[in-house]
Amino acid sequence: MIQSPHPGTIALNEYSQEKQSVALTSILAAVLLTTLKLTVGIWTGSLGILSEAMHSSLDLVAATITYISVRVSDIPADTDHPFGHGKIEHLSAFIETGLLIATCAWIVWEAVQRLFFRNVHVEPSLWAFGVMFISITLDTFRSRALFRVARKYNSQALEADALHFSTDVYSSTVVILGLILVYISEHGNLHWLRNADSAAALLVAGIIVYISLRLGKRTVDALVDAAPTGTSTLIAETVTRVSGVLSLDRIRTRESGSRLFVDLRLTLADNISLEHAKSVADVVEGEVHRMFPTADVVIHTTPKEPSSGDLVAKIRAVAHRRNFLVHEVTAYEVNGRVNVHLDLEVDPQLRLAEAHDRSTQLESEIKANLPEVNEVNVHLEPLLVAVETGNEARFDPLAVEHMLGELARDTAGVLDCHAIEAHQVGGHVVVRLHCTLEPDLPIAMVHDITETVEFKLRQAFPQISKITIHAEPLGKA
Repeated sequence: MIQSPHPGTIALNEYSQEKQSVALTSILAAVLLTTLKLTVGIWTGSLGILSEAMHSSLDLVAATITYISVRVSDIPADTDHPFGHGKIEHLSAFIETGLLIATCAWIVWEAVQRLFFRNVHVEPSLWAFGVMFISITLDTFRSRALFRVARKYNSQALEADALHFSTDVYSSTVVILGLILVYISEHGNLHWLRNADSAAALLVAGIIVYISLRLGKRTVDALVDAAPTGTSTLIAETVTRVSGVLSLDRIRTRESGSRLFVDLRLTLADNISLEHAKSVADVVEGEVHRMFPTADVVIHTTPKEPSSGDLVAKIRAVAHRRNFLVHEVTAYEVNGRVNVHLDLEVDPQLRLAEAHDRSTQLESEIKANLPEVNEVNVHLEPLLVAVETGNEARFDPLAVEHMLGELARDTAGVLDCHAIEAHQVGGHVVVRLHCTLEPDLPIAMVHDITETVEFKLRQAFPQISKITIHAEPLGKA
């Protein structure tokens, strides 16, 4: 399992200060608007303005809760809160939703009372219109500021505040319309418009209820760890396009404050190293961070199960699962019985008894997991763990090159040989060479040709212990 740390693309101080600054500004604006609306509402008797004053007082409470939650949510993760404190933002938004619903209930109650049970005179003065225009102006500016910071830092608490205040603009507009209709009713003898202010208050309540339900759903989804809408689909589409990822078996996403937590399980090829698996996971992690810079990503990788008919792949998978280093795996069937030959690399310092125990363990593992295998023959090889010092071979390399040229001319398929070197490494002679072949040859035939060249070279020079032949297509030398 590979887990990424928090990328830290934004310094914590800058991150916290900007969020807290815009939240504090929202509090100050709410204090000003609440005072103005309450004063003018009581003076004019307008239920629309009083409802807006209640709404603004609720804004003040909500903005204060948001400010506190933003401060708490930015506290780093600790032992008791390993996923951080981001959930406090969602909790504050949930509380704000409850306050909104309570305010709506009061507005609806008072509006019904004025419409059907008692008459309250409303004075649509210039002060009333003035305070509502001030409210619209301030709400417009602070909602834009909140939206900007909320999107920058993916803060649901700030986004809830921004959505809240943007609706204040519409509700204030409705109140102004109600005051205009009341003014017309008084000066145009249109008495049926005298209740326009109470009707406007009901419309304000309806707007608040609608926004409250939307906000409430989002906060509840976050609190119960529902996947953010569209996030899983976007990540899945991106991850499955990463080279090396065979399939995306599981994706889990959730939000905590401004951070996204992503849990992925990927299927990779079964014959790759841990380093390769990590490099694929790193690319996947980078793609997720490209879309969500502050995401916390956990990636679990599993190898692909070999197909039922690929016995060699199954043998390699058994060896890899038990941390055996094998190569040159060959499986063949004789008289209905499957025999396996392979090379096992072991620590060169091991004694024969210990190395033999390792090979016996590998044989047992293969037979236990693959009942169709009858016999396993293991060839032990020392694992190269250090770089040895190489010297020129004691025989003439030119003679080797000359002899190889003669051998190559006698080997079907070889077009040219070059870059021939022979070195004395410890007590061994190591030879390397490049062979040029036709570019369209299948790799199986290329292997047979190079095996033939190696065999001929060993016959000519028995002192050679290791030969490495690099096959390259004509035109690529």
